[in-house]
Amino acid sequence: MVIERINFLKDEINKANYKYYVEDNPSISDFEYDKMFAELKKLEEENPLFITPDSPTQRVGSVSEKFFPYKHKYRLYSLDNTYEYEDLEDWYKKIVKEYGAQELVCELKIDGLAIALTYENGYFVRGVTRGDGVTGEDITNNLKTIKAIPLKLFEPVSLEVRGEVYMPKSSFEKLNEENLKNGEKLFANPRNAAAGSIRQLDSTITAKRDLSMFTYTGIFTDVKEAPKTHYDSMMYLKKLGFKINPYIRLCKDAKEAVDYCKEWDEKRFSLDYATDGVVIKVNSFAVQEEMGFTSRAPKWATAFKFPPEEVTTVLKEIEIGVGKTGAVTPVAVLEPVQLGGSTVSRASLHNFDEVGRLDVRIGDRVLVKKAAEIIPKVVKVIDDEEHYKLKPYTPPEKCPYCETKLTTRDGEVNLYCENPFCPAKVKSKIEFWVSKDAMDIDNIGPSIIEQLYDRGFIKSPVDLYRLNMQDFMQLDAVKEKSAFNMYNAIQNSRHNPLNRLLTALNIRNVGKETAELLAGEFGTLDKIMSASVEDFITIDGIGEIMAVDIYEFFHDEDNIRKLEELKELGVEPAAPAEVSSDEFKGKTFVLTGTLQNMTRDEASEKIKQKGGKTSSSVSKNTSYVVVGENAGSKLEKAQKLGVIILTEDDFLRMIS
Repeated sequence: MVIERINFLKDEINKANYKYYVEDNPSISDFEYDKMFAELKKLEEENPLFITPDSPTQRVGSVSEKFFPYKHKYRLYSLDNTYEYEDLEDWYKKIVKEYGAQELVCELKIDGLAIALTYENGYFVRGVTRGDGVTGEDITNNLKTIKAIPLKLFEPVSLEVRGEVYMPKSSFEKLNEENLKNGEKLFANPRNAAAGSIRQLDSTITAKRDLSMFTYTGIFTDVKEAPKTHYDSMMYLKKLGFKINPYIRLCKDAKEAVDYCKEWDEKRFSLDYATDGVVIKVNSFAVQEEMGFTSRAPKWATAFKFPPEEVTTVLKEIEIGVGKTGAVTPVAVLEPVQLGGSTVSRASLHNFDEVGRLDVRIGDRVLVKKAAEIIPKVVKVIDDEEHYKLKPYTPPEKCPYCETKLTTRDGEVNLYCENPFCPAKVKSKIEFWVSKDAMDIDNIGPSIIEQLYDRGFIKSPVDLYRLNMQDFMQLDAVKEKSAFNMYNAIQNSRHNPLNRLLTALNIRNVGKETAELLAGEFGTLDKIMSASVEDFITIDGIGEIMAVDIYEFFHDEDNIRKLEELKELGVEPAAPAEVSSDEFKGKTFVLTGTLQNMTRDEASEKIKQKGGKTSSSVSKNTSYVVVGENAGSKLEKAQKLGVIILTEDDFLRMIS
């Protein structure tokens, strides 16, 4: 019967969601999942009376006019907190004095958005923001889009759970990169991004934001044998289908709790989500009930807060950097300050539009944050009286390195130095030439390039191949062995694969993936140089604008002369690897995310050896999308177009 098939598909998909989004342990391939989902969607469209709220197809809602207030049945309290281990030990001593020795439960404090979820007979019926703790906003439809939130529990119980919605750091960085590219608002941190995403009136936007949730407590209103301790309750919630933080720990006393806090003060930076402390709770529910609450917080719980990851410091100067394309970028020079375990003295300001939006002035006190605990950036100016006494910052009109008048390009927010001989621009091009993605020349970093340029040994990447060991020996702090290693690394790069040379040439709009497409399609540099715009357009993944850029590059007199010089100096790309079979002939693969068993370059090479092609973008002509960890928009597009999706294991089986 149809209803039996629908129920079977719903259960299987919900189990798969649990394994993937809660346990982080996929049980089926994306291909199998998509196939079941498509079948369920089709059956429900043909039989709309059988659509139920727990169906996976109901996770994406529609547009709401507004969110409505909802009074919490059980108040959401705040937490008292401390930054000192001694205060944590004193809190525990008071508990021991009145109630005897108690077990404690430690959990990472997730920097997200608190919510309350209500389940009736095992079904998710309502989700509400914390609000003021008494009244929140009903955001049920938006919460349904988060796959870590079960729509149906594994047991038909009624309860309320509390959790923290968060955005992974990797997703936060990706979102800000897209917003920056599109000229949209940048989020200051993952928490703001999560809060902004969860309060979208259009829940389809929320669905695209890659949110997740950790559950941190439950209120058991209709459970036969309710747990007697907090730790047991968390294990029970996990059994019901909720995602709990895997680093929860039962501690016998305050000493073990302090050890836990010290351990995670360092380890937290390796996590893909933001955590700003540790929540410590008395384990026994009976003791919790005896201890009760103050007017704002439970007496049986406290939060130990890690040292701040946002710090205030003084912006001493704004330095100007010029990249390989001539893009001019501002960099904040800061009064050195400790942030996230390291000393920070420079931070990103992105572009001059961002400088204007923040109204950054030299001498300002600014708030600095490490984006996903990696790249420092200025997120805010401290708006005080001193700020308005400072002179507003004016973007430069000329390049600080060559005095060329700066220009803008249509549709872009950056300023550009168009002088091809600008010293900063030339050095950036040489740095890119030796980088891992390009010619991969080891041992030659920015300081060596700067010395070589300033002493007149090199004026372009071509000149690297004119250097000898004696040239390197004349540089500061370079001994014979280092000189030999640098010279040897350059010689070894002369016969790199064609795609590396194409990447290194810094052709406008051509990155690493497009270079691989060109190399795979044409095989030799001569064939690329003689190709027409139409020849380039026929390649899947290369559009008209990019085709024109490629054509113009290889018909520019200066570029032709540079390529001839490289050839005369012995820089000739290695012949493409021979195709070992035609198993993938006519098939186009797109690789996305991080693969565990090989690099994407290695995977691409395997595909080419079997006669297939790789592309940087997903289209209706794509045969397969191979998905690694933290896959992004390419996966979403593949799902929309119905392209076959392969896990890394699927791909490994194919190539074996």
